[in-house]
Amino acid sequence: MSADYKAIDTVVNIWTAEALSHRPGWTDEFFVGKVKGKHDSVGVSLEQMLESMDAANIQYGFLVAAKSGRPGLPGSYHMPPEVVADAVAKYPDRLFGLIGIDPYQGMDGVRALEDAVTNMGFIGAHLYPHWYELPANHAKYYPFYAKCIELDIPVQMQVGQSLLYSKEQRCRSVGRPIYLDDIACDLPELKLIGSHVGIPWHDEMIAMAWKHDNVYLATDAHSPKYWPESVVRFINSYGQDKVLFGTDFPVLQFERTVYEIDQLGLKSEARRKFMRDNALRVYGLEDKLQ
Repeated sequence: MSADYKAIDTVVNIWTAEALSHRPGWTDEFFVGKVKGKHDSVGVSLEQMLESMDAANIQYGFLVAAKSGRPGLPGSYHMPPEVVADAVAKYPDRLFGLIGIDPYQGMDGVRALEDAVTNMGFIGAHLYPHWYELPANHAKYYPFYAKCIELDIPVQMQVGQSLLYSKEQRCRSVGRPIYLDDIACDLPELKLIGSHVGIPWHDEMIAMAWKHDNVYLATDAHSPKYWPESVVRFINSYGQDKVLFGTDFPVLQFERTVYEIDQLGLKSEARRKFMRDNALRVYGLEDKLQ
């Protein structure tokens, strides 16, 4: 489909050689072996990534400074926020940063979140509940949620089944979308984004996004050609204002993902909201970006 606008990818992993130096040993086995991804273990430069985004008609990418588990535990790692901040500073007209949350960092983590937003330019928060084996409605997260409200930033969190990333640390799946119900009821001002579609509990994720004005669904990490029919219908009809496009690059490649989306037969207005406009609105970028 030829569109007169460019997309926004709301979930992108930074894959430079420097970024990979901070990731654990399971990276290659998982991305190539488990998810059958096309990834270069020596890294993908920012320039190469942007070239791939251009080929897919993607204008902006949101880079995740992930916090995956507690430092020191097998398989866990924290991506230094400086790695993402430096990438954003190099290409401020293309890239934006999402800062990871580690609930075990307590108020030190809350202060680090605020610093990342106010002093380093990050535009949102990001959370992997399964890496901490704590569902998203656990009390440890609430100070971070309150700070996100104060900073007026969304928090994006993985929902749905998690995989075994490291055989040394077998994380349980705690990503039931129904847990967002508690958070949205307690904190209606907090913008919540459930990423990874919510599979296999995708209908539960749809229900949460439909029920709550402040809950949204992101479609990264699962190839569009395998999306459940109810997800496609939600994007194309009554949920078209509640969905955001993402790849979770390099889990999904930019050009192939957009191609598969274009095979779904989305209505033109629904596609534009999904691929671009909703991200601008949810992340408060409408006045900053054209």
